[in-house]
Amino acid sequence: MILKRWLVGDPLKTAQATHERLSKRLALAVFSSDALSSVAYGTEEILLVLVPTSLAFAHFSIPVSIMIVFLLAILTLSYSQIIFEYPKGGGSYIVSRSNLGEWPGLTAAASLMIDYVLTVAVSVAAGIAAITSAIPALFPHRAILGVLAILGVLVVNLRGVRESGKVFAVPTYMFIGAILLMLGVGFGQLLSGRLAPVTPQDLGAQPAVESISVLLLLRAFSGGCTALTGVEVISNGVSAFRPPEPKNAAITMGMMALVLGTMFMGISTMAYHLGVVPKADETVVSQIARAIFGEGTLYYLIQGSTMLILVLAANSAFAGFPRLASILARDGYMPHQMEMMGDRLVFSNGIIILGVFSCFLIAAFGGDTHALMPLYAVGVFLSFTLSQAGMVRRWLTKGGPHWKKKLVVNGIGAVTTAIATGIIATTKFSHGAWIVVVIIPILIMMFRGIRSHYKAVAEQITLDRRGLRPPMPRRNIVIIPISGLNRAVVRAVDYARSRPGEIRAVYVDLDPEESAKVKIQWAQWGGGINLIALASPYRSVLGSLLDYIEEILEKEPNTWITVVIPEILPARWWQNILHNQRALMLKAALLFKDRVILTDVPFHLTR
Repeated sequence: MILKRWLVGDPLKTAQATHERLSKRLALAVFSSDALSSVAYGTEEILLVLVPTSLAFAHFSIPVSIMIVFLLAILTLSYSQIIFEYPKGGGSYIVSRSNLGEWPGLTAAASLMIDYVLTVAVSVAAGIAAITSAIPALFPHRAILGVLAILGVLVVNLRGVRESGKVFAVPTYMFIGAILLMLGVGFGQLLSGRLAPVTPQDLGAQPAVESISVLLLLRAFSGGCTALTGVEVISNGVSAFRPPEPKNAAITMGMMALVLGTMFMGISTMAYHLGVVPKADETVVSQIARAIFGEGTLYYLIQGSTMLILVLAANSAFAGFPRLASILARDGYMPHQMEMMGDRLVFSNGIIILGVFSCFLIAAFGGDTHALMPLYAVGVFLSFTLSQAGMVRRWLTKGGPHWKKKLVVNGIGAVTTAIATGIIATTKFSHGAWIVVVIIPILIMMFRGIRSHYKAVAEQITLDRRGLRPPMPRRNIVIIPISGLNRAVVRAVDYARSRPGEIRAVYVDLDPEESAKVKIQWAQWGGGINLIALASPYRSVLGSLLDYIEEILEKEPNTWITVVIPEILPARWWQNILHNQRALMLKAALLFKDRVILTDVPFHLTR
């Protein structure tokens, strides 16, 4: 408990929830770090497709980047409309389920949950790649560093939304400032002719080997679309903003899109003019920074801030995943525990589960960013498409002021994201995206299975609508299983005597001599309670007790049986292995029997 308070902090009262709301400045750090940080690898993913085919194809990275920025603008306008239409939080799940039905809604939810886990893994892996580019000696330890980074972000998020926003604000704005400084200085050097290309070849002067294929461009586009993951997180967390929530959320989304688009196009343009070629041990951003600043302080500022923002970009997922899980739990598609807030007014269970799965991915893929990328973006673009289609359906059925203009915006969003989803799924399918395609239906079945269970439980435990209570059982039989006489047994007997019902002490006879001693002691300490000795020719204590209880249940179908179990509780935790094995087995065997109530009477040892 002391360690928990040191790591997480003191509990917050429910009344303090309003004060935990975020300003636009902090919200940009909490919800946009994923989207903003993706500029560190978005351009690189485009070049990884184009450059290996031919260096002359590198100039196609510019039109591909322009198309991605155009798609970003469409998504920003579309999600801004969703924010105002769903002021309590309108993520893809809510929009899809309310307008398209259960199956599309669950598909969107499953897609987003997968993408949140991948966001943490990819962001952290890319952040570690940024630091290993500057310090190559750390390269073999990528997986361990990634797991430690995830655990650090997890602990910060458990401390609360507002506190995590304060922690992440400095690295986020430092990264934005560092990248804009790098681009400003770089373009200044480029215009003055003082910026030398990274590669000795002039890419612009190279003749094309042959015309580029459409498939290659589509693959490059799908790779660059990883820069758009995280755009929807703000629409999921509208309720976390200060009033007026929708207005502040929409402004924050606009700010995020402007900064993201500027940095992404700047890095793509600078990479092309410098002739940057992706390397296994150095990122594209590192090569650009090294060309502009050399090996000086500013280069390490770029790498350090990139590493921090990429690691902390996982925070967007830590903000989105628990909220989505809580909404699903509210609707009965996730365990109810996911709906409960922890001590610090955050959804602690969701945060911990996300951290565990992300650490598993980092370990499984060895912290390799490029190995994780093929799995990335498929789920989030599918959720984009479903949410935009849901809004189209909403405008067609609901109407409202300016609904035709809004319909056009969401319609364009639905069509463009559907095309992007198809491109990403087909071009990345054989490279690992098939895993996501397989997992989504499994998650949907899990959601529906959980809901079916809760529905069945509700039908069985709901009170009769006519207000009739079930008939009262005729009596209660109290059974005290004993293996001998001691103070713990006497304490259990005293408790049983204080309760109503017929009391029976049950002893399994394994040794006639020991049984005779127990009967003599019972006559003195049993308080007049009847002692029943059960024969056990096969020396099965547990089996004899269970048979006796089952016999009573069969003979008296309306009778309760209360089993009072004497249990010794040691003073030291390690001493538990020396006691109570029989009591544990008995409780495990009786817990699932109908009309059997277990009562544990502890006797605390002092040493």
